[in-house]
Amino acid sequence: MVIWATFLIALVFQSIPWPGMFEIFRPAWLLLIVFYWVLALPHRVNVGTALVLGLIWDLLLGSTLGIRGMMMSITVYLVAMNFLVLRNMALWQQAIIIGALTALAELLEFFGEYLIQDVTFNPLSLWAAVVNCILWPWIFLLLRRVRRHWHIR
Repeated sequence: MVIWATFLIALVFQSIPWPGMFEIFRPAWLLLIVFYWVLALPHRVNVGTALVLGLIWDLLLGSTLGIRGMMMSITVYLVAMNFLVLRNMALWQQAIIIGALTALAELLEFFGEYLIQDVTFNPLSLWAAVVNCILWPWIFLLLRRVRRHWHIR
C-alpha cells in the first residue's frame, strides 16, 4: 500500500505544471520512484508495474496512449536486469546510471511520439536527465527511510 502511495504522490508531482522556461528541467518523478522500488524490491515492483503506471501517466497527461508505458517498461527492464549490480554501486555511481537511463527514457518517448505524429526533438529536454541525476541520491535516501520505517519487504 505504501509503495502505491509513493506512486500516487509521484503522479501528482508529475502533473504539477511548471513555468514555460523551466519545463525542460522537470524531473521524471514517477520514473525515479519506480527505479527505486525496482532496485529495492524487484519481486514486488517490476516491468508490469511500470507498464501500468506508464499507461496511467499517459491518461493523466492526455498524450498518446502507450508511449510512456513503452518507455517506462524498457527502462525499468534495464534496471531490473541489472539490479544486483546497481544495488552494489556507490550512490553517486547510481546517480550517473539513473541520469543516463532517464536520458534514454526521454529519447524513447520522443521516438514513440515521432512514429505516430510529426514532432521535432528538442535537445534541451535532456536537461531533465541532469536534474534526475542530481535528485537521485535524495530520492533514494528518502524512499529507503520510508521503506525501513514501514518495514516494507
